[in-house]
Amino acid sequence: MLKSIKVIVTGRVQGVYYRASTQRTARQLGLNGWVKNLPDGDVEALICGEESKVDELQRWMRQGPEAAQVDALQVCETDFQECGDFSIQR
Repeated sequence: MLKSIKVIVTGRVQGVYYRASTQRTARQLGLNGWVKNLPDGDVEALICGEESKVDELQRWMRQGPEAAQVDALQVCETDFQECGDFSIQR
């Protein structure tokens, strides 16, 4: 089953390779979508793909890379979207 979610990650998630690590992990899982920094210091992502893989990336995002400190993850399920290759938006 296919699934799309939008995620907002709060904490120390900018300047710690959170976006690059998320992109690498998403691509390893065969997921599509994007990840970007927000002006308030949070990170936002749209993740599209097989439900089990989306859930796996969501679990990974609660930890993130070693230097990150994730305080909260807000997840909103969206209507499934056809997303391109997982990218970092600027």
